[in-house]
Amino acid sequence: MFFFRMIFRSFSRQFKRRLLIAVTVCLSATVSVAMLGVVFDVGDKLNAELSTYGSNITVQPKADAVVNDLYNTGGDANSNASGTSESDPTTFLKESDAPKIKTIFWAFNITNFAPELNIHADVNCASESVDSRSCKASGVPIVGTWFAKTLHMDSGESTVAGMNGMRSWWKLDGSWPKDDSAQGLIGTTLASKLGVTKGDTVTLYKTTADGSRNKQRITITGIYDSGDSDNNAMYIPSSTTQVLANLPDSIDKIEVKALTTPDNDLARKASKNPNALTQDEWETWYCTAYPSSIAYQIEEVIPGSVAKQVRQVAALQGDVLQKTQAVMVLMTVLSLVAAAIAVANLMAASIGERGSELALLKAIGATDGAVSRLMLAETAVISLVGAIVGALLGSGVAQIVGHVVFGSGITMRPMVFVLVFVLLTLTVLIASFSSIRSILGLKPAEVLHGR
Repeated sequence: MFFFRMIFRSFSRQFKRRLLIAVTVCLSATVSVAMLGVVFDVGDKLNAELSTYGSNITVQPKADAVVNDLYNTGGDANSNASGTSESDPTTFLKESDAPKIKTIFWAFNITNFAPELNIHADVNCASESVDSRSCKASGVPIVGTWFAKTLHMDSGESTVAGMNGMRSWWKLDGSWPKDDSAQGLIGTTLASKLGVTKGDTVTLYKTTADGSRNKQRITITGIYDSGDSDNNAMYIPSSTTQVLANLPDSIDKIEVKALTTPDNDLARKASKNPNALTQDEWETWYCTAYPSSIAYQIEEVIPGSVAKQVRQVAALQGDVLQKTQAVMVLMTVLSLVAAAIAVANLMAASIGERGSELALLKAIGATDGAVSRLMLAETAVISLVGAIVGALLGSGVAQIVGHVVFGSGITMRPMVFVLVFVLLTLTVLIASFSSIRSILGLKPAEVLHGR
């Protein structure tokens, strides 16, 4: 009872100083919980944020992949026939194999994908509102693809895949075409060159490999602005493109958007040669959502394919994630250091002011250990109250950061609170150590006589 009475008396004195300790610990806990909460959840948030800017894995026929590696013509994942090459592909994958991407181990991490058939065709306008004499172009890049195709899987589930979700940054004037229709989108540069607007009809002419001349009328449902050379192209349904080019069930590329874990040493080793991994390394790599492991699993289900991660996107994800986590961990460390310094100074001042009280306790028989425990208990109770309030505030701050930066809340893991309380406990103990040592040097006779 004596011990608890002394704690109560200590709380009634020097209220402002105790309040400052509580506020200091509260602020440190707030910053630590908020920053560490974001650190543990920022990986998925960044992946989701960066995935809105296009695919991070591309799938090609093996022959094309070998040529790209030899001549360094792999290009960007979001590039297509609108690039510098005007030659049509000569090797293909089967469009009917594309849905198999959703059957791999990491199927739920595949958020979207779209097959492409990139060809070139001649364009003539077929609308009375457009001057047909000026509305002509040769070798126009045509991308046959899916826009929002509903796929019914063997498992009984359904999924929607296509460019509607792959090109979220496009500025579209009009509406998306329907799949398996005679509709299409045209880039702003090509539309300006031809003088067409949404609602107009153009005719595509394509000389096929057997020498026949096919044509297809396309109704323009929208004009898009991609912000790059893609504005020179036209997007139409893949089935329409295959009929125009006489290439049934053929595609030359699949863009895949997947939620991935940033590469580490294991992932980089596996990307060079998966066969060089040990059994344990193989299982860890295969069962982790690295870009290289997802790409490998895609190759397993798409015959004759090579799947590659887009290095620029993968590097950006890892680099941004590491820098973001480093900044937040640094802020956490600085808040803990600041709390340690503040608590140490406040405790030293408190002990200095309460020297006569502590000396009296020692004079009536209290040991150095008992007085030290008294001060530690008092500081612990104050710090615990501050830490609890700070943890609640930190959770709220983390949600604000999540909604402002990523547009969604932060998932607060129990590990965050455990880690913060452990760190704060160590911080308070370290801060109290130097102050507690001064108690051992108190001599009751000298203090009580004012010396």
